[in-house]
Parts: sequence; structure tokens; C-alpha cells
Amino acid sequence: MTEGNFVDYVKIHIRSGNGGKGSAHLRREKYIPKGGPDGGNGGRGGHVIVKANKNLWTLFHLKFKRHIRAEHGGNGGKQNSTGADGEDQIIEVPLGTVIRDTETQKIIKELTENGQEYIAAKGGQGGLGNTYYKSSTNQTPRYAQTGMEGVERDITLELKVLADVGLVGFPNAGKSTLLSVITAAKPKIADYEFTTLKPNLGIVKYRDFKTFVIADIPGIIEGAAEGKGLGHRFLRHIERNSTLLFLIPADAKNIKREYDILLEELKRYNPELLDKDRLVAISKSDMLDEELQQEMNAELKNAFKNIPYLFISSVAQQGLQDLKDRLWSILNS
Repeated sequence: MTEGNFVDYVKIHIRSGNGGKGSAHLRREKYIPKGGPDGGNGGRGGHVIVKANKNLWTLFHLKFKRHIRAEHGGNGGKQNSTGADGEDQIIEVPLGTVIRDTETQKIIKELTENGQEYIAAKGGQGGLGNTYYKSSTNQTPRYAQTGMEGVERDITLELKVLADVGLVGFPNAGKSTLLSVITAAKPKIADYEFTTLKPNLGIVKYRDFKTFVIADIPGIIEGAAEGKGLGHRFLRHIERNSTLLFLIPADAKNIKREYDILLEELKRYNPELLDKDRLVAISKSDMLDEELQQEMNAELKNAFKNIPYLFISSVAQQGLQDLKDRLWSILNS
């Protein structure tokens, strides 16, 4: 899937169908001139339903659908005929989609399981026919109930990528290169910041035909939690990852400081992100000779006391199997 086809945020105006009118029909047949009421109830208006589909990866199919309306219920008829229910409108979305009320920005529902449904707008109830109002004291009611109106609202659909591992790092840290080497994904790679504008997913093949999913998320900058850079557009994708892989280049001025900044941005956005498992990978380590790597390793042991770290190089393909082993161990611990 190309980057332009990845859509993770859409706003939609939805409206459910009105309920059908109840019938006030009186039975009139040959030899039965006063047959009494026989008006049927109106049909229910169609619902607008949001449904999770595991075969979808993006909200691109909804990019140009700004208005979705369900069908109105049919009117009741004679001989106690109930009107047909209005046809429901089903909006299919990928797993990990969050439904918000656009006006209040409140989260209404999160869809994380295949086939899970949520009625975003209930169809109006059909009106009662005059048969319903028949009684011993009112044997010929000539009135029926009108159907209830449908619900009209604006909703926002946000996709939070479902992946086992989320790549976290500053722009140009080598996240896309790593993803392209250890998976079959083909993200855009270039020597400038914000090459990746949308999350990229890749499946890592592990030993004995086992696999796990890794997500390359656009780079973080200081102030991302307040919306700077790509801000909230990518931070929400990290919420769904069970493990966070921090990628810091070996040529960074201060590796521990960069890690602390990344951690602080995650904390300011959502403190619960700090509860996730973490692993630090020092990328581009092929530029270090053995002596320099040993010296850096000694410094990092003091800096990262309780945080596991390792040296890797995507270009030279160094330490990648060890990285897979560590991630697999964390995911299955």
C-alpha cells in the first residue's frame, strides 16, 4: 500500500432512517362493511453501523464519503401489514479504529475485534397502527402513530495501528531502513527529516515460521505531545503497541538525553505508555570501531541501568538476529 493511500483520520456526517408511519386503515370488504381497524405498524428506520474488518488496513475507502444515510422504514399497510425495516448502512473499518463524537471529542467506542459492531446512529422506531389502539371502549380508532425520526450526528474515525512492536525515535534515526531490512515492507527512505509521513507496517519472520508485526511510526520531535511536528497524528498509533523499540543513532550527541526526551514526550501525551515494555537499539553502529563501541558500551551501562539495549546496523546487517531474539522474548515473556 502506498503512503498516499494510508488514511487514519476521517470525519463523517451520518443519519439513520426515520421510522415508517403506522396505518389508520379500516377493514372494508364485501359483506364486511364495518370490519374494524386493521392498520399495521410502520417499519424501523435503518441503523448506521460501524463494523470492524480484519482485512482492512486503512480508512482510505471513506476518504471521500462525507455523508452516510440509512434508509427510512416503510409505512404500515392494511390487513395488519407491518412496513419493511429500512436498510442498515454498514461502515467497515480496520481493527484498532476509535469512534469519537466530533462535537465533544469524546471516545464513543473502540473496535479491536474482527466482526465487532457498534450502532453509531439508531434508526427511528416505526409508528403503531390503529389496530394497537383498539379496545372494548374504543373499537374503531381512526388514528395511528407517526414514526420516530432518525438520529443525525457527526462522528470522527481514528485508526490506531495494531502492531506488536512500535518503532520510536527522532526523524532520520534509521527506523524506515530497519523496517525495510527485517521485513518485506518498502517504506520511503531518504536522508532528510520526516521522510515517513504515515505509519508503515511490516511482518518480521522469526524462527520456526513464527512472526510478529512491527510499525514504523513518523519521527518524534520535542513538543510532539502538544501537537508540534506531526504531533498527535502519530502518537496515537503508539498506544496500541505492546512493546516500544527506541531507535537512537550511534552518532547522536547524547544517547541517554535523546532517550529521555523521547520518553518525556510519550509521558506527556499518555503516561500509560510508560508501562509498556521497552528496548533501546543503538542504530548505525557500523560507523563505530571496536574500541569506540566498547567505550560507549561502558557509558551506556551506567546510563541505562534497568533498560535493555543493544547495538545494531541495518545497512551492515549487524545485530539484527539478536534484535529479533530480544523482541520475541519480550513479546512472549
